[in-house]
Amino acid sequence: MKINCEFADTFFKRALGLSFRKSLQPKTALWIIPCNSVHMCFMRFSIDVVYLDEEYRIKKIVTNLKPWIGLSFCLGAESVLEFTAGETTKLNLKVGQKLELIRC
Repeated sequence: MKINCEFADTFFKRALGLSFRKSLQPKTALWIIPCNSVHMCFMRFSIDVVYLDEEYRIKKIVTNLKPWIGLSFCLGAESVLEFTAGETTKLNLKVGQKLELIRC
């Protein structure tokens, strides 16, 4: 499956993530690399989090992580995709699935 991604690969972009934003485009994710954990400080909306290994295979999916109170991690993950809450269900993403990520 192909996923369109905004890219967060610097310290500042990784630390900021989706904080302070009002939304994220449908069928688009923020790809944070390297990363194995997320926090929800300063977030305005819930998200789904997909943890990936080095081959872009899904290791773990966390759905509906709440603003301000959410925290999640996955040992062994190499990167993270952050989607608007509900998007992983719409895309029918499953643990073990391999993704093709497209930088947008």
